[in-house]
Amino acid sequence: MDMQTVASKGLVLLGCGKMGSAMLEGWLKDGLPVTSVYVLDPYPSDWLQGTGVHINTDLPVDPAIVLVAVKPQMMGAALSTLAAMGNGDTVFVSVAAGTPIAQFEAVLGGETPIVRAMPNTPAAVGRGISAIIGNSHVSATALDLAETLLQAVGQVVRLDTEDQIDAVTGVSGSGPAYVFHLIETLAKAGEAQGLSPELSMQLAKATVGGAGALAEQAEEDPAQLRVNVTSPNGTTQAALEVLMDAQTGFPSLLNNAVDAAVKRSKELARG
Repeated sequence: MDMQTVASKGLVLLGCGKMGSAMLEGWLKDGLPVTSVYVLDPYPSDWLQGTGVHINTDLPVDPAIVLVAVKPQMMGAALSTLAAMGNGDTVFVSVAAGTPIAQFEAVLGGETPIVRAMPNTPAAVGRGISAIIGNSHVSATALDLAETLLQAVGQVVRLDTEDQIDAVTGVSGSGPAYVFHLIETLAKAGEAQGLSPELSMQLAKATVGGAGALAEQAEEDPAQLRVNVTSPNGTTQAALEVLMDAQTGFPSLLNNAVDAAVKRSKELARG
């Protein structure tokens, strides 16, 4: 199965909020015909209505892909409308948080090919990263196709087991919020040192964004990059002695934060 198959058999997008819209925009830019896309969404945006895709119309009987992008609390009602497509060749790809593969199998049938994905919000600007895992009915080519679809909004990694989704959620799924909070607090710290709110926020955003880009592109790992900008007995070392404190600094704080996110992810999966 490849994108030509998707174009001929059709792709159903269940839910077209921020994540669904970002993916759809990427697919259309990559050449997927608008006539091949069927969107089910109770409140289609003006942007969606202007794309030319099918919206809330009759669906193909046997589409190549159904991509599920609804909120977890809407999952039950939305998914049941597509149950007739289960146990066949249609591959279901879910980007919904907290919904395990077993829950999809219970609604769609135990022989349904299902890929579970955990993307993150930088997908909105094409800089996301998604982790994927398929059940035993997902072929290698189907998993390749799911990866291709998700690459429209960023990088894709493959997991060994579904259990790893919870850890991924704690690191990359929830991680953007940690970084946004870092920007907030770094800007506030600049204000406390006499900078204007506007200038301090500009400095904080550019610093975090630039450091992230450098970390992705550099051959050195982040630890070495940190060493590179830390002069002995200089200003950066003084700050890092606070941030790297084993009890009160980033090591303990972030470990506790990620652990809390992972525990909550497991709770949501249990319902």
